[in-house]
Amino acid sequence: MTQGYIVLIIGYMFGFYMAWNIGANDVANAMASSVGAKAITIRQAIFLAGILNILGAVFVGSHVTDTIRKGIVSTEIMTDPHIALIGALSALLAAALWVSFATWKSLPVSTTHSIVGAMIGFGIMAGGFNVINWGKLLAVVLSWIISPFFSIVIAFIVFKIIVRLILSKKNSFAKALKWSPFFIGITFFVVVLSFLFKTPLGKKLAMGYQSEVTVAVLLSVLLGFGATALIKLTVTDITSGAEEIFKKIQVGTACYVALAQGANDVANAIGPLAVIYFLVKTGNVGAKVPVPIFLLLFGGIGIACGIAMAGHRVMETMGEKITTLSNTRGFSVEFAAATTVLVASKMGLPVSTTHAAVGGVLGVGLARGIEAVNFGIVYKIMVYWILTVPAAALTSMVIFKMLHFIF
Repeated sequence: MTQGYIVLIIGYMFGFYMAWNIGANDVANAMASSVGAKAITIRQAIFLAGILNILGAVFVGSHVTDTIRKGIVSTEIMTDPHIALIGALSALLAAALWVSFATWKSLPVSTTHSIVGAMIGFGIMAGGFNVINWGKLLAVVLSWIISPFFSIVIAFIVFKIIVRLILSKKNSFAKALKWSPFFIGITFFVVVLSFLFKTPLGKKLAMGYQSEVTVAVLLSVLLGFGATALIKLTVTDITSGAEEIFKKIQVGTACYVALAQGANDVANAIGPLAVIYFLVKTGNVGAKVPVPIFLLLFGGIGIACGIAMAGHRVMETMGEKITTLSNTRGFSVEFAAATTVLVASKMGLPVSTTHAAVGGVLGVGLARGIEAVNFGIVYKIMVYWILTVPAAALTSMVIFKMLHFIF
C-alpha cells in the first residue's frame, strides 16, 4: 500500500472522529432547549437530530468546499501537496481533540472556530505568520461578542412579548391559540429565509432577494394558519395552558436547527477530508474542491454517531444548568438563535450557532431576573470559547511537527 493511501485511511479516521465530535457537541444547539423544556426526551432528541443531520449533510450540504475554512489562512500554503496533506490531517485531529475535550467537560464550543484555529496553527507552521489574514481572525473574535449579544436581545424581547400577549392573561391556552399563527408564521419566515440564504442549496437556487422574501412570506402565512389548524386537532390537554401549544411549535424549530446543522457543519469535518481525498487521487488541489456525495454521507453518519453516543452531555448543560426552561422560553431560545444566525450571515458577520444558542438561553433567563441565571456555568462556557482558537492552533502545530517527522 502506497504512503498516499495510508494517509487517506488516516484522513478517513480523523474525519470521522471530527464528525463524531460535531454531533456530540453541536446537537445541543438544536435540541437542548426542547429537552430542557420537556418537549421531547433525550432519546427522542438523539433519534430526531441523528436522522435530520444525515439528511441535511447529504441533501442540503455543499458539494464544493473551500480548501481553507473561512479564508483566514492564505491558500499559497496548499501549493506543496505534501505540506497540504500533513496540514489537513493536523487540522482535523487538532480540532477534533479540542471539541472532544470540551464535550468531556460538558461545555458547548464552536466546531467552526475549532477548525479555524487548527488551520491557523498549520498555516503558521507551513508558511509563518504572514500567511494569516489577521483581519478575518479579528472578525471571528468579534463573533464571540456579536452572536451571543444578538441572541440575548432577541430571546429577551420575544419572551417578554409572549408574557405580555399570552402568559399574563387569564386564559393563556386560548390566547396561545389565537396568537399561534403569528408565532408559527414568523418562525417559518426565518426558517425559509435561512434555507434560501445560508445553506448551499439556497445558494445554488440563487432566486434573488425579492423572490426569496416573497416565497418566505407566502409560505409563512400558509404554514402559520395550517399548523395552527393541526394543533387545534391534536392538542387535548388544556390544563398546561400556553406551554402545550408552544411545545408543538418548539419541536418544529428544533428539527429545523438540526437539519441546518447537518447542512452547514458537515463541512468542518469533510472539508479537510475532501482536500486529503483529492490530493491523494490527483496530486494537486485548488482553492475549492468538489465533495463527493459519499463523503457527505460519511460525515452525516459520523455526526449521527456522535449525537447518539455523547450528545446528552452538552444538551444537559445548555438545557438545564444555565437556567430553567419552559416551552415558551425554549421557543424563544430557538427562534433567537435561528434569527441571529440568519441576520448576521446576511450582514456578512461571522457567527457561531453555538454562541447564538447559549445567548438565547441566557436571554430568557435574564427575562426572569439575574438570579434566574447560573453565571458560574456561563463563565466557564465563555472561557472555553476564548480558548478554542488558540488551543486548536497550538495542538495543530504540535501534530503538524509530529506528522512532518513521521512522513
